[in-house]
Amino acid sequence: MPLLGFVLPFFAFAVVLLKNARLEDWKELAANGVLSLLGFSVTLRFIPRIKDKFTEAGLFGYDINKKGLAQGEKKIPEAVGLIPATIYILCICLLHLFRQSNNVELYTAAFASVTFMVLLGFADDVLNLKWRYKLILPLVASLPLLVLYTGGTCVLVPRPLRFLTKGKSLLELGILYYIYMAMLSVFCTNAINIYAGINGLEVGQSVIIALAVLLHNALQLHPSGNKDNLELLRQNHLFSIDLILPFYATSLALAYYNWYPSKVFVGDTFCYFSGMTFAMAAILAHFSEILLLFFIPQLINFIYSIPQLIGIVPCPRHRLPRLNRQTGKLEAIRSNLNLVNLTLWIIGPLTERQLCIVLCSFQAFCCAMGLLLRVWALTWLS
Repeated sequence: MPLLGFVLPFFAFAVVLLKNARLEDWKELAANGVLSLLGFSVTLRFIPRIKDKFTEAGLFGYDINKKGLAQGEKKIPEAVGLIPATIYILCICLLHLFRQSNNVELYTAAFASVTFMVLLGFADDVLNLKWRYKLILPLVASLPLLVLYTGGTCVLVPRPLRFLTKGKSLLELGILYYIYMAMLSVFCTNAINIYAGINGLEVGQSVIIALAVLLHNALQLHPSGNKDNLELLRQNHLFSIDLILPFYATSLALAYYNWYPSKVFVGDTFCYFSGMTFAMAAILAHFSEILLLFFIPQLINFIYSIPQLIGIVPCPRHRLPRLNRQTGKLEAIRSNLNLVNLTLWIIGPLTERQLCIVLCSFQAFCCAMGLLLRVWALTWLS
């Protein structure tokens, strides 16, 4: 299992954090680091001890990509994403004790929305809800954010487009900004949920995005150029680190068991939990446009899937590739419109493990390009 590939980039974040964080920030950062390490350890130990309880409760599935093989007949615990999600929520509760901030409403909004989303995600795993209800769930879970949000509702206009706003650098959106926040929550949760289907992909993409967000936050602790409200900017990104570092740690432990061949399935619980955590961090720390750069593979997958999602093309329950039992490789089904099948169509047949590595590598490449594009875009926004 290439845990090393998920861990090595973390050292880049640590180096940048050591360089940019102030001395007074380290009490909170150290507490976050200790709690995240504890969360990783507890998740790593709890999953093998609790996973069979899911099977006994009827929450299990079969690995469809191994249909016809011995592995495909084995019951695999489903919705195990509930374990890291629960431990993450406990970490956030404990971390609040060390956070010296007046923005209690930020923690309340993030905590309530993520907790609500985990509950609704687990309900989806148990009740197997239809897609039209899956779109509504994130809207319901984002209500605490919309009610408690007290931040700005304006966006920065790129310099080449400021003639449209009579030279103003900020554009006030008002109620449209609240609609945007709700739509971002819906997109992030469902984008990860529909970009899935092979061992390790859901948690793999989430860990990589988390690393990109952490690195972006660390870089912004010491931004280049003159910045207004520098202290507020720093506090926003420290808050994002508070949310994402425990998520990275608990998800990394889950990845150990979900990588090929999967011992557990993460379920919709993890997909919703992951997407809502990213949405909360990006919205409340005010870098939602950067988050979309990290979601480029998910955007491609969503756009490519639209004909099936809206019913123009028949949409099967599982839009997975076909296993060739003679070669042991997955082959594309061109009528299943998603990035998984598109990758196999372009590259050719791959084993499930190879396919996941290719898709995770593409995710890492897009996140790296997103960080570089962010630096380049500063010249157009400043």
